[in-house]
Amino acid sequence: MQITRKISDDIVYVGVGDKRLARFENLFPLPSGVTYNSYLILDDKVALMDTADSDVTDQFIDNIETALEGRTIDYLVVHHMEPDHGANIKRLLDRYPQMKVVGNTKIETMIHQFFDVDLTDRMVTVKEGDSLPLGKHELTFVMAPMVHWPEVMVSYDKTTKTLFSADAFGTFGDLDGALFNDEVDFPEDYLDEARRYYANIVGKYGMQTQALLKKAAGLEIEMIAPLHGPVWRSNLEYFIDKYQTWSSYEPEEKGVLILVGSIYGHTHRAADKLAAALKEEGVSKVKMYDVSKTDVSYLISEIFKYSHVVLACATYNNGIFPKMADFIHDCQALCVQNRQVAIIENGSWAPASGKLIREELAKMKKMEVLEPQVTIKSALKKEQEEELCQLAKVFAQSLKEGE
Repeated sequence: MQITRKISDDIVYVGVGDKRLARFENLFPLPSGVTYNSYLILDDKVALMDTADSDVTDQFIDNIETALEGRTIDYLVVHHMEPDHGANIKRLLDRYPQMKVVGNTKIETMIHQFFDVDLTDRMVTVKEGDSLPLGKHELTFVMAPMVHWPEVMVSYDKTTKTLFSADAFGTFGDLDGALFNDEVDFPEDYLDEARRYYANIVGKYGMQTQALLKKAAGLEIEMIAPLHGPVWRSNLEYFIDKYQTWSSYEPEEKGVLILVGSIYGHTHRAADKLAAALKEEGVSKVKMYDVSKTDVSYLISEIFKYSHVVLACATYNNGIFPKMADFIHDCQALCVQNRQVAIIENGSWAPASGKLIREELAKMKKMEVLEPQVTIKSALKKEQEEELCQLAKVFAQSLKEGE
């Protein structure tokens, strides 16, 4: 049974949604699944834009065969070699002996790393600005290294003004039969998953993403066809603006993110008191997470969203509570920067988490620590509540100044 849709008169979506995959890259939870997007351009020459993950091969092949209606594939354009998109390259080379592979030199190298294949007379090597005529359509290739692998490229079809954007502009989540961004309530149902996808998969490479955005700004784009998530055919500026914000490490919203690493609950109660004080100071957006209960990928997404952060953390074995340490390590690995941070530390005999957190924040760019730091010994006492109220006032003033 085929499941295909047209994105234009002669471009067919042949990708597959997968609700069964539990974790993306065996790391990131997928409560709503993911899509593996692939597109077939039916012109004088037929071009397939990427393949799909091996878990969905049967459906993927069925979709292709139905869309081809007896034709063959002339070109397989490979934008990205990660196995969720490149797993079926060898299968298609065997199935369509006339098919040639289009990619850059790094893509060719990676094909040989993944597969034992002979590409003699079957590889069309392209570089920045090269074009591939298909008939009515002509693809122009733009290199996008480290968005988010070194071989990545994108392609632009000037006939339909479509940017085939590889992993850029991707989103976690199956689309429940939808294909286009205007067929779903994207801000309500998918924006958080788009941010989580960007922050965790591409977030480290903000500078490289900015370089791609600058290249894309020189193209007249009416549709963006990514490798995951919906195809964008309307309100493109909305999503491009999000990418501009995320890739420049600017906060998406003014608000306070409170992250708590608590062992027996005393640190959490102090964080609760601060949250209440923030509300009393008129701070409208306050979000709190227990770092032991929430997968770190969601925490990373939230720190890409909010301007101000509170790290409320117990001392554990004279160090940072492990789940908080894991979060901070991920922030460093993903180049999180340009946030204002406050610290609440706790320790029954030797509070040390605050000092150690400061040392870790100092390794990151433009992470301003707001004072006062609040130190708790075992449990928050009534006389310390004023310190939390004072910290709430500092946050409220900082947020007001940033308006």
